Amino acid sequence: MPRLFGTDGVRGLANETLTVELSLRLAQAAAVVLGKGRYADGRRASGRRPVAVLARDPRISGEFISASVAAGLASSGVDVYDAGVIPTPALAFLVADFNADFGVMVSASHNPAPDNGIKFFASGGTKLPDEVEDRIEAALAEPPIAPKGAEVGRIRRFADAEDRYLVHLLGTLPSRLDGLHVVLDCANGAASGVSPDAFRGAGATLTLIGADPDGVNINDGVGSTHLEQLARAVVEHGADIGIAHDGDADRCLAVDADGNIVDGDQIMAILAVSLKERGMLAQDTLVATVMSNLGLRLAMEESGIAMIETKVGDRYVLEALNEHRLSLGGEQSGHVIMTAHATTGDGILTGLHLVAEMARTGKSLAELAAIMTVYPQIMVNVKDVDHESLGDDDTIAAAVVVAQQKLGDRGRVLLRPSGTEPLVRVMVEASDQALADEIAHSLATVVRKRLSR
Repeated sequence: MPRLFGTDGVRGLANETLTVELSLRLAQAAAVVLGKGRYADGRRASGRRPVAVLARDPRISGEFISASVAAGLASSGVDVYDAGVIPTPALAFLVADFNADFGVMVSASHNPAPDNGIKFFASGGTKLPDEVEDRIEAALAEPPIAPKGAEVGRIRRFADAEDRYLVHLLGTLPSRLDGLHVVLDCANGAASGVSPDAFRGAGATLTLIGADPDGVNINDGVGSTHLEQLARAVVEHGADIGIAHDGDADRCLAVDADGNIVDGDQIMAILAVSLKERGMLAQDTLVATVMSNLGLRLAMEESGIAMIETKVGDRYVLEALNEHRLSLGGEQSGHVIMTAHATTGDGILTGLHLVAEMARTGKSLAELAAIMTVYPQIMVNVKDVDHESLGDDDTIAAAVVVAQQKLGDRGRVLLRPSGTEPLVRVMVEASDQALADEIAHSLATVVRKRLSR
């Protein structure tokens, strides 16, 4: 049986894969594993019930799924504080700020509206490691705890959740954003209320798109996976910058005044150099994933900044940040973690600090982004192959060595097996687009021949 938890919680088509019953049982299982102050048989081990913060994005299925989660938690003796529609990073902040035992976010992030998901956060506001998710999954096979009478949990509204988060965001900024015109794309998602309030509160002039959620339009032609409308709006309005979130606002991508996309790698480069200049980049080191562009590593080398690479996934970035006590890391997709202010990727926080760097330096986004040259990156997905045997094939390994020699130190080859399907991803970067394309497709041919099933 495949693992229930994916790279970012449990996710699937609402009412088909992610059902009311599964949502309820996941909450009951999480109460056993994460609910401190309670023994496995349901008896209280301390003077209080466990406390959980619950939130969701605005997709329509979130209403009944979050209700199922709340019921599962309360029936297992957990007091639930329901924050309603707020971003994922807001939930993470509130779990820590409220000293809750854990948090539950109902969201499918950048996925289309029919999908939904459930992800859990530990007591400090961090995502769960794989082994804790495995314990929750194992607990699904056990009968739920069933406290009685006064031992059952209560469900309360977290009335000032958004205000707490907003105060936190504005308190992190090194400078105000007065005089800067920002086009803000909230993906018709969880950021549609608090992100505009944050940018306005910091002094920016705002033009809004994708900030009118109706439950079914989340990520529909807007947000960080659909930047075309944002790019047009920035140019049409003569704005200084465009900022895009995804459905739950844990990502931030940007667009410069000419409509050019500035991705997560470029944003990390800008913030890393800024923090280093101000003596705030811990150990002068940045954490990124193996999928970050080669141009990021070269730019960091030129700026005297070391890099640590992790597997793909913001949870692995955070693990490296915590292990090495570092302050900045993220992904090309726009998950950026600033550990001085957040425990997970925060798209609003990232966007605010990016615009604040423009205010601090007086430079345009294009000028700031010029610190990094983005190398052409070709990705070829080789489908229907024995992906689990990738690391055991000497012919493929030899082909990779030859390809890397051909590219030299100004190119890179990466072969990655999918964690969920019979597929191998072939990624090649080079200073020349045609060369990258040629090598990527050549390697894909070798992989297909060697691993065909």
